[in-house]
Amino acid sequence: MYQPSHFVEADPAVLLSLMRARPLATVAINGEDGPLANHLPLLAVEEDGALKLRGHVARANPMWRLLEDAPQALAVFQGDDAYISPSWYPAKAEHGKVVPTWNYMVAHARGRLRAVDDPVWLRSLLDQLTRAREAGFPQPWQVADAPADYLDKMLRAIVGIELTVSRLDGKYKLSQNQDGATRLSVRAGLAGSGDERAKALAGEMPG
Repeated sequence: MYQPSHFVEADPAVLLSLMRARPLATVAINGEDGPLANHLPLLAVEEDGALKLRGHVARANPMWRLLEDAPQALAVFQGDDAYISPSWYPAKAEHGKVVPTWNYMVAHARGRLRAVDDPVWLRSLLDQLTRAREAGFPQPWQVADAPADYLDKMLRAIVGIELTVSRLDGKYKLSQNQDGATRLSVRAGLAGSGDERAKALAGEMPG
């Protein structure tokens, strides 16, 4: 990832917060015919001093069969993003030397990816994933709410994956390369755009 110094986000706690808020990751490995990417919700777990990302794929998905030697993998977590209009820049009225750009937040997790073909491990993972995502509902659904025979059938149809993170990188491109007046104007433009993701991004921008 191209990483200008003013956009670096190196705080693991900040990146972990993004990964847990936006758990749908793009997971990429080198496939037999080139890069192979899958889009998977991952659960971030801190265990024995290591950060591990856990999820599952359909047994019919060929990716898990490529993980026998635990290859290097990349998981990309995308935060809020928005188009930045040159019309928000005070410099537009001064000299017009402005161009559009795009602001965004992203976390990259690299490490070894392994397959876990273990129904006990998978059931525990499904319980954890479900609790995490159902927590905000007034009557949270539980895995145990489904019939046991149906669950057994579903478990046989999936395979677990686990990425042990060896490197975590973050890029928060939030107009840090602009002066204070420009950032203030961009923040106001995002906040008033009517786009919920743009409004959320405005709240993340530095002063």
